[in-house]
Amino acid sequence: MKFEVIIDIDEIAYINSLDEKSKRIIKSHLKSLENDPFPGKGGDKELLNLRESARIYRLHIAHAFTAFYEIEGKTVFVNEVLTIAQAHKKYNRL
Repeated sequence: MKFEVIIDIDEIAYINSLDEKSKRIIKSHLKSLENDPFPGKGGDKELLNLRESARIYRLHIAHAFTAFYEIEGKTVFVNEVLTIAQAHKKYNRL
């Protein structure tokens, strides 16, 4: 089952502002969410308990970035892409 991945417009701008290698790596990891956005083996995806009303997932990207996303039906909404340091600061080292 394929999922549609929708990336927030601000996050697209952020990704496009990065160097070519970082862009390529991030886009590749986000594209992999089309096939399986749910946590499982491999440990790079995790369900977080940030808000009771929403199921927020985290995707670790190459020990440098973290993407936060939600899944609704067959659609994955990527809400944020942050460096690891930014993610730890914002979410208190989740």
